[in-house]
Amino acid sequence: MVATSDTAIVLMNLGSPDSTAVPDVKKYLLEFLMDKRVIDYPWLMRKLLVGGVIVPKRAEKSAEAYKSIWWEEGSPLIVLTKQLQKALQHDMEMPVEIMMRYGNPSPEFTFDKLVKEHPGLKNVVLVPLYPHYAMSSFETAAEYAKEIYRKKRYPFALKVIEPFYRHPDYIHALAESMRPYVEQEFDHLLFSYHGVPVRHIRKGDVTGSHCLKVNDCCHVDSKAHKQCYRHQVTVTAELVAKELGIPREKWSLCFQSRLGREEWIRPYTDERLRALPGEGVKKLLVVCPAFVSDCLETLEEIAVEGKHTFIESGGDSFTMIPCVNTHPEWVKTLGILCREKMDAVMV
Repeated sequence: MVATSDTAIVLMNLGSPDSTAVPDVKKYLLEFLMDKRVIDYPWLMRKLLVGGVIVPKRAEKSAEAYKSIWWEEGSPLIVLTKQLQKALQHDMEMPVEIMMRYGNPSPEFTFDKLVKEHPGLKNVVLVPLYPHYAMSSFETAAEYAKEIYRKKRYPFALKVIEPFYRHPDYIHALAESMRPYVEQEFDHLLFSYHGVPVRHIRKGDVTGSHCLKVNDCCHVDSKAHKQCYRHQVTVTAELVAKELGIPREKWSLCFQSRLGREEWIRPYTDERLRALPGEGVKKLLVVCPAFVSDCLETLEEIAVEGKHTFIESGGDSFTMIPCVNTHPEWVKTLGILCREKMDAVMV
C-alpha cells in the first residue's frame, strides 16, 4: 500500500452558492449552467440561453428555494460534505480534504492547500461523490479537476475513483441507510434519480448503436454501460431492492429536476407523484441515490415540493429517506474505495 504520509484524499461534491443572496445564487447558476457538459450547446448559444434567459428568470426563485432549506451553519450540501470529511479523516491516517465542482472550495484552492501543507505529497486520490456516470455529474467533476491539475502541473499523481454504482459495499451502505424506513409499513418505494436529457444518453453511447436503440437496453450487456447513467441507476435500484428484500412490484424508479423543453429520460418524478395515489399508493417512501449528500434537490424539490404534489393528489403519507450523508456504513465504504485505489497504484 502507498505510504500514508505520501498520500491525500479529496472528496469532490457538486457545490453550492456561498449564500442565499441573489447575487451569490446568480453567480453559482452561471458557473453551473455554463458548463459545457451540463448544457452541451455551442458556447454562444449557451451564453445567450443561460445568461439571457435561464439565470435572469430563475435566480430569485432559486434564492428563495435555498433560503427555505439553508441551515444555520450554511449550505446543507457543504455542511454535510465537511461532516463526511471529518468522519472519514477519523478512519484514515492521511489528510482528507474537500473541493467542489462549482463554487467554493475550488479544485485549485484545495490542490494548492495540499501542496503547501504537505510538501512530500506523492499521490492524491480524488473521489467524485457521484455513484453513477453522467456527463453532467461525474464526468464534468473528474475532467475539471484533471484540467486544473494539468494546468498547474502539481507535483503529485492524481488518481480518480470511478463510479461505484454497483460496488457491494456501496450497495450495502445505501441499503443500510434505508433499512429503518423500509422496515415500517409502506405501499411503495420510489427511487427518484436526477434526470438527464435523452440526448446525453445517446451522446455517451460509445457503441453508437445500443442505448435507447436495443430493446430493454439497460439489461442487455454492452460496452455502453460503462458510461450509461440510465443503466447504472437501474442497476443500483435493483441491487438495493434485492438486498432489502423489497418485491419488484413494490418499487419503481423515476427522474427529477429536468430543465427546458427537450425530452429527458422518463418516467418523470413529478408525473409519478401525481399518478401514484390513483394507483392505490397512499404511503410512499422516496429515496434519491443520485446524491450522497442532501441538498436543494432532495430537501426542497422532493421533501417539500414532491410531498405537496403527492398529498394534493390524494396520498396520505410521504417520507423522504435521507441520503447516505455520514452514515457509518457509507464512511466505511469510502475508506474501502480509497484503499482499493491506493493498492491499485502500487500494482
